[in-house]
Amino acid sequence: MNVSRPLAAAGVTAAVERSRRLLEPALREAVAGLHPWSARMAGFALGWSDADGRPQTGDGGKGVRPAIVLLAAEAVGADAAAALPGAVAVELVHAFSLAHDDIIDHDERRRHRETLWKAYGPGPALLTGDALLALAVAQLATVPEAMRLLSVALTELVHGQSADMAFENRPWRGPNAVTVEEYTRMAAGKTGGLLGAAAALGVTLGGAPPEAAEAMGRMGRDLGVAFQIADDVLGIWGDPAVTGKPVHSDLRREKKTLPVLCALAAGGTAARELSAVLAAGLEDEDAVRTAARLVEEAGGRAAAGALAARHLSAALRLLNAHLPGAADLRALCESLVNRTH
Repeated sequence: MNVSRPLAAAGVTAAVERSRRLLEPALREAVAGLHPWSARMAGFALGWSDADGRPQTGDGGKGVRPAIVLLAAEAVGADAAAALPGAVAVELVHAFSLAHDDIIDHDERRRHRETLWKAYGPGPALLTGDALLALAVAQLATVPEAMRLLSVALTELVHGQSADMAFENRPWRGPNAVTVEEYTRMAAGKTGGLLGAAAALGVTLGGAPPEAAEAMGRMGRDLGVAFQIADDVLGIWGDPAVTGKPVHSDLRREKKTLPVLCALAAGGTAARELSAVLAAGLEDEDAVRTAARLVEEAGGRAAAGALAARHLSAALRLLNAHLPGAADLRALCESLVNRTH
């Protein structure tokens, strides 16, 4: 019997909320160990308070990565609580990466409010990110195999972020242009490294053998590519009221996102026109809107969607082969790619 999309979505929401209820007390306990100044900024970064320290709700993000940890542990027959240190660690690493990424990208808005650096300044935001990373490492310091998995993910994340930044200094066209293959490797590290670590930590802390963790790492890298592509699509065409970011934000910064790379590689009239618009520079809103239209006309949006679907299918094949009973985890992975925000 097929499950309808509304019912499947409701199941994903319930699974994530269940994970969040288990996660939050442990996450708050970890953050309470910080210096009060850093703890206040960490609370803002995690969506627990506004910039003045007043409690609030609704801006803490989706909690996807810790949910993957806990659902993966359950999928190998363990109690979710056994994997709680891994869930706390990946959420702290994710918050650390966002704090630094927003400074790097000069993003002023996230989740419908100011980013950490915009609220407190770049220096305090960097320090808060460092504090979150230190807390993440502390969660797993006494579990060598879990610490190894997190260390690998951190290396992949930084390598992928470095590649993404380096892309910005390369041309749109010509022999030194960024290729789809290079983009895929970047996304597998920048986004897939932590997703893979989340699933691998869940099965490891749940008592599964090393081969299951290795397979989940590969699953997460494919999932990360699909997730990053979906994010790229939303970065150009997403509704600001839903995404919390300005429309065409990635195009405005001339980021080498996959829809644009696919459009330029497609050839044809729209691709040539797009190349000319990009070469002239996206200095005003008319140029940005024209570029977005040409990316779609050249087939960039459709090609990106097709590539995301292929990587999602590869991730789900690994998940089905190694965790065949993980229905909630499978639904969550699908929701990450087939999303609107």
